[in-house]
Amino acid sequence: MRLVPQPVERSTYVLLASLVLALLFWQWRALPSIVWDVSLWPIRLVIWGLFWLGWAIVLASTFMINHFELFGLRQVFAVWRSRPQGETGFRTTLFYRVVRHPLNLGFIVAFWAAPTMTAGHLLFAAVTTAWILVAMQLEERDLLATLGERYAAYRRSVPMLVPGLRKRRTQVGTDMMVG
Repeated sequence: MRLVPQPVERSTYVLLASLVLALLFWQWRALPSIVWDVSLWPIRLVIWGLFWLGWAIVLASTFMINHFELFGLRQVFAVWRSRPQGETGFRTTLFYRVVRHPLNLGFIVAFWAAPTMTAGHLLFAAVTTAWILVAMQLEERDLLATLGERYAAYRRSVPMLVPGLRKRRTQVGTDMMVG
């Protein structure tokens, strides 16, 4: 918010990230060396299934949140119309009850589920996964600052990315990881 006003922060981020991704796609040069190639058809089909499952999770996750808010447009329209931005509320619908970042999980699964992994695909998957992991830390910080204890409680009970890695209270009151 040092460079742009808070109401346009998210939409500016989405725009700039989209432009950088478009530049990356435009300037991408193939690195065709094969890193792995799964040749057994049943396993290839399972990997392709995971690939499409990842994209299905991405698509479904976007419908579990407000698209206008996701892209920062709700915030911009509220300022443009000189209306205070109402509270959207904190909801944990469907996938958000299983992991805190299902949209990111879907992208990671889709990027890594490749029966034939080239060096270029591996580079793309590794860099975008690293970016997603950093971005999730920043988003978690912002959500804690905005939502406070509601998000902190959610964070304690729902894993970030891997379903089943949930913290539970033991009988003596200490946290332990179970999975």
